[in-house]
Amino acid sequence: MDFSSPKVMGILNITPDSFYDKSRKQTEKEIVERTLQMQKEGVDIIDVGGYSSRPSAAFVDETEEMRRLDQGLKIVFRELPDAKVSVDTFRSEVARRCVEYLGVAIINDISAGESDGKMFDTVARLQVPYIISHCRGNPQTMMEHTRYDHLVPEILMYFAEKIYQLRRKNVNDVWVDPGFGFSKTTGQNYEILDKLEEFHIFELPIMVGLSRKTLIREAFSISADESLNGTTALNMFALTKGAHILRVHDVKEAVQTVQLFNRIKNGNR
Repeated sequence: MDFSSPKVMGILNITPDSFYDKSRKQTEKEIVERTLQMQKEGVDIIDVGGYSSRPSAAFVDETEEMRRLDQGLKIVFRELPDAKVSVDTFRSEVARRCVEYLGVAIINDISAGESDGKMFDTVARLQVPYIISHCRGNPQTMMEHTRYDHLVPEILMYFAEKIYQLRRKNVNDVWVDPGFGFSKTTGQNYEILDKLEEFHIFELPIMVGLSRKTLIREAFSISADESLNGTTALNMFALTKGAHILRVHDVKEAVQTVQLFNRIKNGNR
């Protein structure tokens, strides 16, 4: 993809328990409406997930995750055959089936291969873009692992090791996600955001997922429903720090944020 202008990734949760209840789409009608709404609002990538990655999310077995994704992805591609779609999964077999049989173009793995030792080899065979996030533990345990001696250097070292392993397997199309909200306190999330430019050391696309997350809700003691304004503010800040992809629940507002950022960057041309 051409990242000379930042891209917007819209979230499609085929789940009953994602933290933002309005993002949960399970019926065919809901999935169709959400897919077409995102297209109308200018989405670049649709990220489809069948297993909530929020802290303390309920465990979902592989069969159920695949069932949800099979349902959702078939509907998305029926409505938008040319859509660029990523799958949000940390399971290699789920990723393989979604790419080989369902038309997915990108794998978004919050565990960066930690949860499934076969993931890197699978991505190498599939030769699709691979998004690696920083996370410790799994959705059930991640918030038990928030102790760091040197936060940003430790995360950078984590990515350096992962990228080295992937390149040895000839996986070169890697995108980096600092993993906001994953095994990090609110204060740690803000520290990472403030130092986001340090992640350019890898010369890879940087994705940020800040949408309606706890770091916004805790700042104002508000709900996810009330967090759009904070999301927009932090997304603009992330763009000024060099973010290439915004992963969001609210596509229209994110697209407008990117458009305004481009006007600033290009001198209103």
